[in-house]
Amino acid sequence: MPEQPPQQAPPVQRLRIRYAKRGRLRFTSHRDFSRAFERAVFRARIPMAYSSGFNPHPRISYAGAAPTGSASEAEYLEIALAEEVDPAGVHTALDEALPDGLDVLEVVTSRGGSLADRLEASHWRLTLKDVPAETAGSAVVAFLATDEVMVERMTKKGLRTFNCREAVVSLTSHADEVSGTKCAILDVVLRHGQPSVRPDDILAGLREVAGLDAGVAPLHERQAQGPLDPRTGTVGDPLVPDRDAG
Repeated sequence: MPEQPPQQAPPVQRLRIRYAKRGRLRFTSHRDFSRAFERAVFRARIPMAYSSGFNPHPRISYAGAAPTGSASEAEYLEIALAEEVDPAGVHTALDEALPDGLDVLEVVTSRGGSLADRLEASHWRLTLKDVPAETAGSAVVAFLATDEVMVERMTKKGLRTFNCREAVVSLTSHADEVSGTKCAILDVVLRHGQPSVRPDDILAGLREVAGLDAGVAPLHERQAQGPLDPRTGTVGDPLVPDRDAG
């Protein structure tokens, strides 16, 4: 019988981290980010807890990662530690160890419960360059007036067809100017679920119901991710329970 590997001690502290993906780093895949984060943890000398088994790895839990190519101000993960540390010190050390564009925004001590369960919805802002605001607004009206908007997306299991309208809590449009270019801005709140509806699915739906051409490389930016207020349709801060218990 092969010798069993030594068991690791249980974590003594868990930290929850909010970080941003900005600029060109929005094209970082989740796998690339996880590698960069593990290297940053090592460089920052964070006393990580490790899994047991023949191939121990640092205990890092990712939740609700944005699609590759999307910018975000609201990405979350949790790390388990072998020693108690000051969250502010971890914040500084990790932010210095990560490349510019992968920026640590907040570190708090976990007070228990599931972080993933708090991520019920996301608020996305979509910037459509050279799209007239009136055109985008008309497409939004047509989309919201439709109960079912079927779109297709290629997944690991093949081509999938689903109703993207079901996930939309709210969708609005307005005009803005970005770097001297007139743009249509769409603000959409998406309820998380199965299948997971992404910003590009909403643009595909707008094209389906109203023929909206989103133009070249529209920018998708997640503004918030967290609990959904069913009364107001807004997205809250998932770290509030951890701060309130601190």
